[in-house]
Amino acid sequence: MRTLISTAFVSLDGVVEAPGGEPGYRNSGWTFKHTEFVPEAYEIKGREQKEASAMLLGRVSYQAFSAVWPAMEEFADYKVMPKYVVSTTLTDDQLVSDWGETTILRSLDEVAALKETEGGPIIVHGSASLNHALSDAGLIDRYHLLVFPLLLGAGKRLFSTTDKDVQKLRLVESEAYSNGLQKMVFDVVR
Repeated sequence: MRTLISTAFVSLDGVVEAPGGEPGYRNSGWTFKHTEFVPEAYEIKGREQKEASAMLLGRVSYQAFSAVWPAMEEFADYKVMPKYVVSTTLTDDQLVSDWGETTILRSLDEVAALKETEGGPIIVHGSASLNHALSDAGLIDRYHLLVFPLLLGAGKRLFSTTDKDVQKLRLVESEAYSNGLQKMVFDVVR
């Protein structure tokens, strides 16, 4: 069974929306606007590219990332990696041609089936709504979080607000950096 890893830049109050500067959000660009850049804090991002064998995205994140990531040198490993987009509305003709093999999955059942295949970890970037659904369905195995020392108030949240049983997590890696950023890696306890 493959490990499904959710990775996110998240504010202390759980906001994940528009960390990189996307328009239409009051605090857009918060990741680099309000926190001094400390290169060692982002080591995990390079490690994720080396360790992951596939990427899973929701439609909105796919459309945002596929417009810029294929041309970015720092995401070269993702370019050749198989990608899966969970969407009921995206069509094959809407997929970009310069970002490697991409498959559209229409349901969480198809995500569960993908997890049952041979291969290494599957990484989920962005995709707040997809993260909620994956978490509620018990499909996430690990969280890679870079927690920023910011309270943003409004915005999409990483974690679902569904009323459900407690989901225990085990901290397997952590580090605090000089800029207040914290890396926390949690395994979901089953």
